[in-house]
Order: sequence, then C-alpha cells, then structure tokens
Amino acid sequence: MIDVCIKNCKLSPKSENVCINIDNGKIKSINKLGENAETIINAKNKIVLPGLIDTHVHFRDPGLTQKETFKTGSMAAANGGFTTIIDMPNTLPKTNTYQNFKDKLKIASKKSIIDYGLHAGTENIKEIPKINKLNPISYKIFMDLNTNKQLEEIFQTISLKTNKPITLHPENKDIIEQETLKQQNNKNTNAITYANARPIEAEIESIKQAINLTKKYNTQIHLCHISTPKTLTLIKNAKNPKISCEITPHHLFLTTNAFKKYGNYVKTNPPLRHPNENLSLTHLNRINTIATDHAPHTIEEKEKDLWTASPGIPNLETCLPLLLNELNKGTINFETIKEKLCSNPAKIFKLHQKGEIAIKNDADLVLIDLKKETIINPDNFYTKGKYSPFENMKLKGCPILTMLRGNIIMEDNIIYENKGQLVSN
Repeated sequence: MIDVCIKNCKLSPKSENVCINIDNGKIKSINKLGENAETIINAKNKIVLPGLIDTHVHFRDPGLTQKETFKTGSMAAANGGFTTIIDMPNTLPKTNTYQNFKDKLKIASKKSIIDYGLHAGTENIKEIPKINKLNPISYKIFMDLNTNKQLEEIFQTISLKTNKPITLHPENKDIIEQETLKQQNNKNTNAITYANARPIEAEIESIKQAINLTKKYNTQIHLCHISTPKTLTLIKNAKNPKISCEITPHHLFLTTNAFKKYGNYVKTNPPLRHPNENLSLTHLNRINTIATDHAPHTIEEKEKDLWTASPGIPNLETCLPLLLNELNKGTINFETIKEKLCSNPAKIFKLHQKGEIAIKNDADLVLIDLKKETIINPDNFYTKGKYSPFENMKLKGCPILTMLRGNIIMEDNIIYENKGQLVSN
C-alpha cells in the first residue's frame, strides 16, 4: 500500500484523467487506475500543476520580522501554490558572511513550512569562498549599490572561487543617483516621480555591463525583475545561453498608471514603467521565469513620504490567481504558466527533483480550480504585508490544494503545519 493516490486529475486542461501515485514523498507512478493507498484524494477532474518555485522572495528574517518571517512568508507561499522558495540576502544582518548564512539556514529550518534555499550576499568578498561551503543557490549582486570596480571584483571572485550562478538586480548606480537628485531638486513629490528617478536607462546600462562581465568571466547570470522590452533585445542580441531573466507580476500587469490610485503602495525597485515602455503578456515567450519578488512592508512604512517609503509589493498569494485568470481569458496558455513558474526555475537553478510531475520527483503538487472565482482581499493574506495593487480584483481560477512531498500543506486556503527542507543545486 502506497501513501497517497490523487485520482481523477488532469496534467493539462485538455488531457485525459490520470492517477498520481505517491510513496515516501516521491511520485511513484502515473497511470489511469491508481494504486491501493492509505489516503485517496479525488481531484474531480481538476488540473494538477507541479509545486510552484519562486526564486525571488524577501522573507525579512532575521532582523525585519515586523514585515515578514519565514513562518508567515512560507504560509503565504503555500496559500499561493508555491512549494519551494529562494530567499534574498538583504536581511539584518545581511546574508553575506559564513556565520550569517548559517544562522539564516537555522531560522529557515525551524520556521519554514515549505522547501527553501538561500541566495548569498556579496558585499563581503573575502567571505564568498567560505559561504560556498554552505551551498548557496546563487550569489546576489545589487548592481545599484555597487561601483564598476566593485562589480568587476565580485564577478572575478565568484568565477574563480565558486561554481555558482550570479543573480542580479540590474540598475545602474550612477544613473539612479543623478536622476534621483534631479527629481528631488525639482521638489517633485508625486508618486510617479519615483519611476522617473529610476529610468529604463538605468536598467539598460546595467544589463549591458552584466552581459560584458558574464562574457569576460564565463559566469551564469540570472537577471531579476526586468521591466522593459529594450532589455529583452539586449539579451537576445547577446546570444549567450548562460543568461536568463525573470519578470514579476507587477511589471507584467501594471504600469505607472497604477501610481494614480495606489501611490507608494506600488513603489518598487525597479519602478513600474510608463505605458509605452512596459512589458506585458505578449513578451512572455522571451522571458524565462516569473518570480514574485515578494517584498512585504508595514503599512506605516508604505505611507511615509515618496522618498522614504519602503519599496516592495507582496505577491505570493496573488501571482497564480492572476495568471489563471488570464488562462481563462485565453491570453496565456497553460504550458506557459507551468514553464515560467515550475520547470524553468528548477532548470536554471538546478533544483533537482523539482518543477516537473515525473516519476521519482518530489511529490510537490498544486491542485487548481479554473472555475472558482475569488476577489483579492489582503485582509485574508497569510503574509504580514496586508496590501496589494490587485485588491478587489475579481479573478477566475485559483489554487485549492498545495502538497509538499506528499503532505497536504494547504487546502481551501487553510494552512497545515509542516517542516520544509533545504534544497540544493
């Protein structure tokens, strides 16, 4: 007798029903009849996706736990259909030393209800070889916080001392500083001013630099939260298979028009783009992954003045419903959702036995109901970030069950206790 059998489920909207048989946390077989199991789940003809993978979250733990913790963040992830996340290093302290990295791993092991990995910080170059012993998923560089000389040194060190990819926040430090000063001197305080202070030129220049550095040092790079079609042109022209990129839900669905209604609540880095400069669903075929850049803050922090309000948007619980709504509208296909949220993140960051519904893979699954209608209400979020630019949107399609290695961790928006595990690449 096996542990779990999910019967009457579909692996795509038009496929025939199958049974997914699970034992010891792994997918044992996929067939039409199913196997004798201790637990039988009747999917009632609904679709099963691989557990979603978010390679870009900010769980704020340690040091900023008034915004989020590994517990609340992982609960939000499970509620949104995510079974694996990779956390960014800009906590307090930053995850840029061996000891800080080790301490965060311990925190995650105690609190996370889903599987997790960590990106390492790069501010302390001498620590990079030490951190590498703890197997970070990648090394994260905030290009907007580093000089050209520092970027060169970091790339060189990572290429010589590690075999890990580099994850990049691509915005040019000099351009941002110049444009921000210009806007502040003009005493502009409208929220849309923030987009002008961090223009697309800052992204373009940093990506040109990143392309040159990865060619020089033969490194793998992943470009976070790209926001303009001109970036895609640069990546295409580079013709380098070691370059991948992601887009966020807010850069996919929103423009600077959102500032008129939400003000600083949609302040984020890089900022939302003007309607003639933005990316949209039509560009997804040239983008490797969708990552949430889940970055919650307190309401008090978001309601400060333009220049001191914290940038960031919580996205874990809205990402999949937004995309399923588009699937129902016919503006996106099912395979694209699976590719951008499951298989590609696993491939790019070499997350073994994740991202595909396949025999011997981890039984990380999310059952979706394409007919269920929901209204986004931040009061019902599990994240501490109780705000969203998608508030009050009526959507059709949502996750109704999330399973991690055969254990149900979310069912009908109810979260169950679970112990996540560290993933490695």
